[in-house]
Amino acid sequence: MTRKNLVPGAKRELAPNTYAVPAENMLPREKIERMGVSAMSNEELLALILGSGCQSTDVFELSRNLAEFLSEEAQMPSLEKLREIRGLGKVKATQVLACLELSGRYILSNKSLTVLSPEDLVSRLSFMKYEVQEHFVLVTLNSANNVIRVHELTKGLVNRTPIHPREAFVKAIEDRAVSVIFAHNHPSGSMTPSEEDLATTRVLCASGRILQIPVLDHIIIGKCGHVSICRLNPEYFEKTFCPVE
Repeated sequence: MTRKNLVPGAKRELAPNTYAVPAENMLPREKIERMGVSAMSNEELLALILGSGCQSTDVFELSRNLAEFLSEEAQMPSLEKLREIRGLGKVKATQVLACLELSGRYILSNKSLTVLSPEDLVSRLSFMKYEVQEHFVLVTLNSANNVIRVHELTKGLVNRTPIHPREAFVKAIEDRAVSVIFAHNHPSGSMTPSEEDLATTRVLCASGRILQIPVLDHIIIGKCGHVSICRLNPEYFEKTFCPVE
């Protein structure tokens, strides 16, 4: 067998890995390198920012706690509020706060998120598209259609999550919401509302009419996009978005 001469200082090329590592088995740093940042879950992105956990909480548990906290915040949290999260010390809390502030300065507007169409909300709900279980969330809005908070109501099985109107509107009443939007993800990737989705939407819209908290939309989030049930079935809704040209 003859050996190929290498140029001094040149790196030896390695044969490509025949066996691809499943995404769920990759560490966050490896996953972001191979699949790109858009394939990362919120927990994985936060784990990269945090770097490590603490003595009582590993980095993945800490990132889950932090992701759950941030998903319900519509405004920049204070350092003191971040430090209430179990396992998040002063140093890591300041790192997270710095990342949030930079994203606000360079990427996000400093204005409140105003929702005039389903598309205005999709980026805020994009964390759901890679979830393997179905999540059902409530978005509460004020009189200017600005987002007050995003609440995760239920997390269910692979293909369905139960929701009852009683639980669905509790947070809306607590937030003194003027209107609400519901959303859930389809882990299967299907963008077609199921009969159960449509039945749930009708019940929620009817409950909203009784409580005088109108439901503006029920959005389905998938890996490849989103679907507005309001656009498909506007007759369900007491108040709807202006049509998008």
